[in-house]
Amino acid sequence: MRSRALTALAVLAAACSHEPSPDAASAAKADPHSGHVMEMSGAVVADPMSGSQGTAGIPAGAADAAARLANSTRHGEWVKIAWEPGAADSLMAWVVYPEIKKKAPVVVVIHEIFGLSTWVRGVADQLAADGFVAVAPDLLSRVRGGPSADELRSDSATKLIRSVTVSEMNKGVAAAANYGLSLPAASKRYGVVGYCWGGSASFNHAVFNNKGLGAAVVFYGTSPPKDSMSRIEAPVLGLYGGNDARVNATIGWADTTMKELRKSYAYSIFDGAGHGFLRAQDQPANLEAAKKAWPQTIAFFRDKLK
Repeated sequence: MRSRALTALAVLAAACSHEPSPDAASAAKADPHSGHVMEMSGAVVADPMSGSQGTAGIPAGAADAAARLANSTRHGEWVKIAWEPGAADSLMAWVVYPEIKKKAPVVVVIHEIFGLSTWVRGVADQLAADGFVAVAPDLLSRVRGGPSADELRSDSATKLIRSVTVSEMNKGVAAAANYGLSLPAASKRYGVVGYCWGGSASFNHAVFNNKGLGAAVVFYGTSPPKDSMSRIEAPVLGLYGGNDARVNATIGWADTTMKELRKSYAYSIFDGAGHGFLRAQDQPANLEAAKKAWPQTIAFFRDKLK
């Protein structure tokens, strides 16, 4: 894959501080993802020497993501995006373009607690293969000290992500979306998809209801507070592993609340699959879930982002 760094909207003027935001401490205490390190500790990591590229037509699992990326024909590039218009500080993002003639909708890919990893970049590449301009922002850019294309160690990322508040997350996702929408190759509607921490972030971004948002997909992420759901306008699709009781405990009341509010929320639960099933495809039940969940994701975006 071709890769180049460029500056978008603003040039980084100074490195950001590692100091957490004022509400970071309370956010960390209430962090519903604090168990993810334990849940995902056995997940396979990317092997750059692997000859396998995983199952065609869906994102590669973690073990095969590096090989899939190395063999991609699509154009991908690193960009720096201003957190807000006119801001001096910026976040790093990975952008991949589809190989099509017409303009394409934008999909913002929200990473897990492990940050903007090779696996997440592979997900963005598959979205581009399916016809979307994919933008994967590193929402740890500010708390890690500034934008960087270097992949963080998973233990470092999981510590840093507890300092990223919902407000900061939404600001970063909106910046990534607005950048994507400004591209000449993009149409003017976007969707969001997220995994684990990013799944919850995707649902919360639907609450944020940024201009141009047309769809949100939640992979194994918890639901936002009931009293916030009235602000949701975009349709939401939830995709969950059957063996993920902590996350799935939030599905029922989300479904009830969304129905009461006459909001669009559809979901699927895949029996036998665990938390992080799209990443951990080395487990047979997870692979089967991934084969079912990804076509649902693409069909949903194609329908809602017309």
